[in-house]
Amino acid sequence: MTQTLKAVALFLGLFISTATAVAQDAVVISDGNYVRGTIKATNFSSVVLKNEDESLSQYMAKDIKEFVWNGETYVSKPIVVKKRMEHRFFKLVEQGAVNLYAIGGTTMAEEPPVKKTRVRPDISVGGGTGGFGAGGGIGISLGGGRRSSEPTAKTVLPVTYFIEKFGTGPMLELNVEAAPSAGKTQQIKSALLQKMSNDETLAERIKSTEEFDAKSVRALVVAYNSMKK
Repeated sequence: MTQTLKAVALFLGLFISTATAVAQDAVVISDGNYVRGTIKATNFSSVVLKNEDESLSQYMAKDIKEFVWNGETYVSKPIVVKKRMEHRFFKLVEQGAVNLYAIGGTTMAEEPPVKKTRVRPDISVGGGTGGFGAGGGIGISLGGGRRSSEPTAKTVLPVTYFIEKFGTGPMLELNVEAAPSAGKTQQIKSALLQKMSNDETLAERIKSTEEFDAKSVRALVVAYNSMKK
């Protein structure tokens, strides 16, 4: 093998090795302290990681900062659950001057399935301190859940979005998946304007919008963050 071919082979080997490492999931316990592996299950309050030695480790949301799963980040944040302050994982949808989070969707577990029950989180404002500059807590009550003795299964929950801007109070709910109504539209407008009112052009765009969905809300946050870089 010529020196050139050896160099190419070495480069490809390093590239493949690096790509594999980057593609791995990770649990971030604190800044600079993380564990790589493969995420095997999560139910928004805990996450199971398959380590490189094939062992399994479970991490509770209250004990870690975030985890990265398939290239997406899930941040641990405090919320009120049944009148108690607890931690849950929120998917980071957009990040910048304003952060957009989502909670809900499909939980993933490997235990045998049980009879599915559709659960609608009850959202309520709660007291206490929030993480990442959140201030007061937003309560998500997962009422009507399974008994602790029942196995965990894949479950689909409605997706709820939250918007956060440091220094402007707690993160606020954006109930974009609710049925269209004047009250829903006004609630979303108020939340968006509270976090992004310091841009007149965008504020006018928000005020003139007659109906919001996840796509339009995300576009507004992207536009705001791009102007604030």
